Amino acid sequence: MEVEEGFQVALVASEPLVIAPVAMTFDNAGRIWLAEMEGYMPDTLGTGEDAPVGRIVILTDQDGDGQMDDRKIFLDSLVMPRALCLVGGGLLVAEPPNLWFYEMKGDTPTNRILVDSAYAEGGNVEHQPNGLLRGLDNWIYSAKYDWRYRRRPDGKWLKEKTHFRGQWGISHDDWGRLYYNDNSSNLSGDYFPPGLGAGNPNQRRVAGYGETIVADKRVYPIHPTPGVNRGYMEGILDSTGRLVNFTAACGPLLYRGGLIDGMNAFVAEPSANLIKRNVLDTEGFRVTGKQAYQGKEFLASDDERFRPVNLYDGPDGSLYMLDMYRGIIQHNTYLTPYLKNEIAKRNLTLPLSMGRIYRIFPTDVKRTAVAIPRNTDSLILLLGHPNGWVRDQAQRTLIDQRANDGADKLRDLLRKDSEPLRMIHALWTLEGLGQLTSDDILIAMNHPRWEVRAQALAALSSLKNTLSADQLVDFLKITVSQGDTLLAPYAMLTMAALSAEGISEVTPLYEQWAKTYANDRYVTDAFISGIGGHEKSFLHELERGKSDTSTALYRHLASVVDAIDEKSKGEDQALLAKRYPKGAILFQTACQPCHGEDGRGVSPIAPPLAGSEWVKGKKERLMALVLYGLTGPVEVAGHTYETPEVSGEMPGIVHNPAIEDAELAELLSYIRNAWGNNVDDQILPEDLGAIRSRFGDRAEPFVQSELHELFGKD
Repeated sequence: MEVEEGFQVALVASEPLVIAPVAMTFDNAGRIWLAEMEGYMPDTLGTGEDAPVGRIVILTDQDGDGQMDDRKIFLDSLVMPRALCLVGGGLLVAEPPNLWFYEMKGDTPTNRILVDSAYAEGGNVEHQPNGLLRGLDNWIYSAKYDWRYRRRPDGKWLKEKTHFRGQWGISHDDWGRLYYNDNSSNLSGDYFPPGLGAGNPNQRRVAGYGETIVADKRVYPIHPTPGVNRGYMEGILDSTGRLVNFTAACGPLLYRGGLIDGMNAFVAEPSANLIKRNVLDTEGFRVTGKQAYQGKEFLASDDERFRPVNLYDGPDGSLYMLDMYRGIIQHNTYLTPYLKNEIAKRNLTLPLSMGRIYRIFPTDVKRTAVAIPRNTDSLILLLGHPNGWVRDQAQRTLIDQRANDGADKLRDLLRKDSEPLRMIHALWTLEGLGQLTSDDILIAMNHPRWEVRAQALAALSSLKNTLSADQLVDFLKITVSQGDTLLAPYAMLTMAALSAEGISEVTPLYEQWAKTYANDRYVTDAFISGIGGHEKSFLHELERGKSDTSTALYRHLASVVDAIDEKSKGEDQALLAKRYPKGAILFQTACQPCHGEDGRGVSPIAPPLAGSEWVKGKKERLMALVLYGLTGPVEVAGHTYETPEVSGEMPGIVHNPAIEDAELAELLSYIRNAWGNNVDDQILPEDLGAIRSRFGDRAEPFVQSELHELFGKD
């Protein structure tokens, strides 16, 4: 490996202690709980991926030298486990399609509870939920998913809608904002609290969520990397055979360990055998960033089996890295003949039973691993620790231990301690214990730092069952002054959450602010997030009042209403799924992760299918596109989609033997009739056969202009 000057890489564990690691978490004693996905792609066909060979193991450093030397199996015989989270004295484990909670005694599972039978339902391995990150707000969030979870003190689990985020890996900063990415982007994230703004199912995009944080996708491998899926295409590799842009970005980490100056986000790229460092900056609530270096990486290896797949903070402030260490990293769903040949040519299939964990740290900084105590007073002291992992773990432990005896001391922190991070951890710990009061909120709302006041607004909605509606409205009125564009989006998001809960008393203030901030896209979208089901009536009210149709409020609301009308024109999706059952299932597994359940596209991955001329137009053109793929900018309904708005690459499935023409024909007929597309010209298996005969073993995807030339633009 080559690592940035001034940093050191140290081995934490390797095979046989570690086999195909994909996710980990630390417990309070500094032990590593690890998910091992040994069944992933044993060969280019994915033979045996359904075998129960996955595990959850516990690694311990018994002699304190920084390297793990003991391995204990907590769970075995799992099929492709992909995420885990210690919470409430037990372990949450994602084993598709299920999300399980294991109660335990010591290091032994004693009872298994099904939290969700559809956590990772459908989709292939590259497009299933993962992460299970305990956020600052005490909810558990996932990448590639739009639901969040929380365990109540009585042991019951809550499940709520949230924003759809990312693909593999998820992280948060000191203020609880979430960060994520997809395979071909660098870093995306949220400006606002994760639990707000997702209340309107008719609203596709909410400004301030899913924002591009670092747009630059350039990577700098230190050796030729021909073994990438589309390495045969122009522009994928440079003149020396090295990957040009991200193609397998994953495992983003907003580093909070306290040893590296500044605000840094690290991103893994296993296809190019490297880790990217980005430097972030904030202006108000907006977060932007750039790559730390041009022409080189934070860490890069010349070993093509080096596969960093996830990054974490740790108890000593180091950056921890999971290296899956294997030759095949691309799932067979999208495996091109080119890459299959590269795998065979260089014998990349074996070995399989390997894996590494490393930690990276500055060489000139003292590191001290912090063991998390059980004592309430000691835990409260750790809420101000410079290592964000320690602060998080202290908060979580206080909540998991139901440390209600610490409520008064937590309030003392709010009253007497102006240090913002310690205060917000105290605030959210009280919330997690069910001890948060209006007085606590009021103290935080009077803090000189706007970030702390924003946290108070985010926490206010958790008091909806204990405060009167009038009290809630009064809190909102005293928090944000007229024209305060910094806090106004937070207040509007909170009002939207309260409005969605049926607290009608906020409506007058809510609607007044919508008109006051009619040209603020963040406030406008926050407002729309709370009026699900009433969009048309509010739009009609604006029209009756002869409101300016050029405002962000009018334009954004009108676009949501247009989408509702378009969706209502379509054939009932349940009836359509009965008509094309194989197509509906294949859509769910192969298309939905990128194009969305409603066919309206997933940013920043893929454009919409609903209303798309590519779907509704000539069926021969659609079949060619789906079989052989499409690369580069694409125009849909008058809008040109290109990176970073979408990934810029749709892989073809012509070489995937697992998908038969009968299934694919149903899929294409399904999408041509879904979401108001309503095309009666059914696609048959023999139609696909004709396209295969015409283009044969073509390996490269089409570009838009070529498809227009071959099949016409209409």
